[in-house]
Order: sequence, then structure tokens, then C-alpha cells
Amino acid sequence: MSIGAVEEYLEYLGAVRGVSKRTIEAYGKDLSRFINYCGNHGFCPESAGPYEVQSFIADLSAEGIASVSVNRALSAIRGYYRWLIRFGRRTGNPCGNLRNLKTPRTLPAFLREEEMAGFAELPDTAGILWPVRDKALILVMYSAGLRISELVSLSLKSLEADLGGARVIGKGDKERYVFFSGEAKESLEEYLLERKSRVKAAGPDGAAPTDKVFVNRRGGAISVPGVRWIITKYAERSGLGKNIHPHSLRHSFATHLVNSGCDVRVVQELLGHASISTTQRYTHVEIERLKKVYAKAHPHSGAQ
Repeated sequence: MSIGAVEEYLEYLGAVRGVSKRTIEAYGKDLSRFINYCGNHGFCPESAGPYEVQSFIADLSAEGIASVSVNRALSAIRGYYRWLIRFGRRTGNPCGNLRNLKTPRTLPAFLREEEMAGFAELPDTAGILWPVRDKALILVMYSAGLRISELVSLSLKSLEADLGGARVIGKGDKERYVFFSGEAKESLEEYLLERKSRVKAAGPDGAAPTDKVFVNRRGGAISVPGVRWIITKYAERSGLGKNIHPHSLRHSFATHLVNSGCDVRVVQELLGHASISTTQRYTHVEIERLKKVYAKAHPHSGAQ
């Protein structure tokens, strides 16, 4: 497994398979680590068998690396050997019978509906940052269930003329249509008026103005770290005592839909999930809530 072959494989993932840059970077680190492991233990990656790969995975686990990260490394190695086989560079996949580690099922962090409503009102009362932009950002992200990467990539031309929704590009460059609530639409209209004054006709270097919907105070496209910082600032002001982050808004969107009786397959489409199993975790949130209601209300539940 030479460095050149790995780079060729990573290029293949991006150009042919449409894998996201973030995943490709992660796979690159995992494969580089595997190559180093092979070199340190005196065997050639190209001829590695199940025992060698399993030993590498066991070492990762022994180091205390999370099972999710270990499984990602195994996925990277498995895919690489599959690619080698497909293009006649190897026979037999040493990962063929290796199973992923079990990962603990955790309920996603989310805000209850009343908490979400209060959080969306914070920009109006906190008096920090850029209130008009921040309220629009929070409501658009929540009402459409957007990933943070989808939010920062949202462009003016992707918006519907009436601002009732937009087309976004999700994971794997898959396009989907999302909807904005009436409140999000009103906030977006107000923000876009202020945005015009922030975005100059050209930057100091003569560059064209950004077409991204959400911008920073200087009029440039807002970044992923910038959105995280904004949400963190309002989380600190919320007094909710919860670990609120940008993905919490997406989790809240999905949870509220499921709790309202929305079909899980519709939620899957709105979130842009490739697998229904990813969406089904939100049904567990509702189940946990029902368990608590049952334990409190049923005379024979055993609750004190």
C-alpha cells in the first residue's frame, strides 16, 4: 500500500464516488496510520491478511479510540482493498469477514419545542453580535433541518423567489428541497435588507461579492467555525444548561416532526438521509418520552 496508491484511491472517491472532502481527509489519515502500523510491524500493506488488519483495529481500540472512529478506519481500509481488487491490483479482501465494533446508541441532543422557541428569540433580547442575521440564521437552520455545511453553502440563487424554501446540496452532492417556516421567512426577508449594506460591490482586492446568504460583519461568506461561535454565544445566554451546538437545531427539527406524528420516511427526505436507519433514531427520542409519561401516569408502573 504505497502512498501514491492511497492518494490515487482518495482522488477516485472524490471524482467518481462523490465522497465529501471531509470524509476523504478522514480516510486519508486512517490509511496513513495503517501504513505506518504495517511498517512498524514489519509487513507489507499490499499483502496484509485478516490477522494484520484485525491487529491494527485491536490496537486502535486498546488506545481508547472511540468505536465510531475505529469503524471509520476499518471502512477506509475495507474500501481501499475493494478498490485494489476492482482494478486488478490484488485478489481477496482481508477485511471481508471483519465486522464493525458495536457502538453505543445515544439519543441526539435537542431542545424541546418551548426551549427552541425561546432560543430563537434570544437575538431580539440578548443585544449581541448581529441580531437580525442571527435570528434568521437560527430559524432557517432549525425550520429546514440544515446541516451546518448546508447552511454556510446556501446561496442567494438557491432561494425560492418568495423565500419559502431553497434547494441545498447535502452529503454526496445530493440535492434536495427544504422549506422555511413563516417565521423564518419573515426573519430572512428582514436580514436580506441589512445584508445589502454589508456586502460591498467588490472587496479590497477587487474580488466579486459573495453570493452566500449568510455573511459576517465584513460582508464575507460566513464560515463553519463562525456559525459554531454564534450558536455558542447564544447558548451561553440561554441559561438552558444544555450543550447546544449547530447540530442541536437539526436534531430538534427532526425530533419535533417525529413527535408530531410525521412519517419517518418524510423526515428522512427532509433531512437528506441516505438510510432510513439514520432517521429512525429520532423515533427513540419519542419512545423515551413516552416511557417517562407512562412511568409517571400508570398506577402499576412502579414509579414512586
